[in-house]
Amino acid sequence: MSQAFDVVVIGAGPGGYIAAIRAAQLGFKVACIDEWKNAAGGPAPGGTCTNVGCIPSKALLQSSEHFDHASHHFAEHGISTGTVKMDVAKMVARKDGVVKQNNDGILYLFKKNKVTFFHGRGSFVAAKDGVYEIKVAGAQEEVISGKQVVVATGSNPRALPGVAFDEENILSNDGALRIGAVPKKLGVIGSGVIGLEMGSVWRRLGAEVTILEGLPTFLGAADEGVAKEAAKVFAKQGLKIELGAKVGEVKSAKKGVTVAYTNAKGEAQELAVDKLIVSIGRVANTIGLNPEAVGLQLDERGAIVVDAECKTNLPGVWAVGDVVRGPMLAHKAEEEGVAVAERIAGQHGHVNFNTIPYVIYTSPEIAWVGKTEQQLKAEGVAYKAGQFPFLANGRARALGDTTGFVKIVADAKTDEILGVHIIGPMASELIAEAVMAMEFKASSEDIARICHAHPSLSESTKEAALAVDKRTLNF
Repeated sequence: MSQAFDVVVIGAGPGGYIAAIRAAQLGFKVACIDEWKNAAGGPAPGGTCTNVGCIPSKALLQSSEHFDHASHHFAEHGISTGTVKMDVAKMVARKDGVVKQNNDGILYLFKKNKVTFFHGRGSFVAAKDGVYEIKVAGAQEEVISGKQVVVATGSNPRALPGVAFDEENILSNDGALRIGAVPKKLGVIGSGVIGLEMGSVWRRLGAEVTILEGLPTFLGAADEGVAKEAAKVFAKQGLKIELGAKVGEVKSAKKGVTVAYTNAKGEAQELAVDKLIVSIGRVANTIGLNPEAVGLQLDERGAIVVDAECKTNLPGVWAVGDVVRGPMLAHKAEEEGVAVAERIAGQHGHVNFNTIPYVIYTSPEIAWVGKTEQQLKAEGVAYKAGQFPFLANGRARALGDTTGFVKIVADAKTDEILGVHIIGPMASELIAEAVMAMEFKASSEDIARICHAHPSLSESTKEAALAVDKRTLNF
């Protein structure tokens, strides 16, 4: 006889495992199904984020940043190191260890919260009398049932048309995290988050990196001033970024990959590299879910159709994270997972899409929340802006990293903060103050009046708020 649950969650990525834990906290009998495997074939919950995304990429970024500092910046601190070498295999092994810690942490959290975990691929079988049957295809095949189902199956990397990932020469984010030696020449197609972060890792370690971007603008979703500053800094670091590049034929051979493309001027070009990372976006993952068995509606892109509350067209079936509309961000998925669990419990879970932060973990880091200046101009919203450079920040000077700035845009009449944009040291941490301020509908004056510790990078946020009213104190 199949096991019956109140809530069955399919997928244990950020949206899924968080939904399962929150539902269990609310008193439901919960199951969570996930098929990710570690090298030994055991369970590896955490989804793309933990296994081949957010967590391992940050581990490699940290290692490569240490290497870069030791190679180029320690001397100015009076530290002599001699010749610095990178053991790529050890770096990758450390990354794998960080991933396993996170995998094991999720399994512990399931046990702590009494979530029953099933290792395998979950798929719909049938719906009977308001209960859904879900097949788990793992080491043993079994069928479980749930009154409520949360689909959190994530996304997969988008491949170039006619060019499959072989994860040896033509790499997705997965293969990019497992490169065994520093390539002499590395090509990247797409200048989004994955392309910039992985390009930065291998550039720091000595690779000659060329990024081909099809759009005519760089970081079009970011504030124009931030994008301009980032392009300047990345070019100075040695990242070669070609905008308006139209990729044609891609050939892979034992010695590497050649990419035929036309540049922004329409001239035919060829790029020869040892490895090619393709990062042109991601697509919703419904492979093997068997949605047709219960009539679950998908859109033309293959994503699950949901309303504002993450409800699908089926009663008792919800979907969150990358497999639905909205930004493909781990923290967005987590917030949706919590909200859905609370809605199942009759509470009023809420996700504010206007205050979801975006972060790129390059050096300098880039982070923003809310509207950009170009968006406000296009919408005809009257605003005022204030900006403060890290060059004038005492803590940034002490760190030896004064690149970038903080910019705040606020409503011209009410002074409510409409957006905050940061490029510089620890932008990923500094953005949290902006998110909280916007959630509480703070004005720039509110941040300007709050006492910030000295010396700290966060003082730049205070000074940017002061700059909105043209009264900075340190610039």
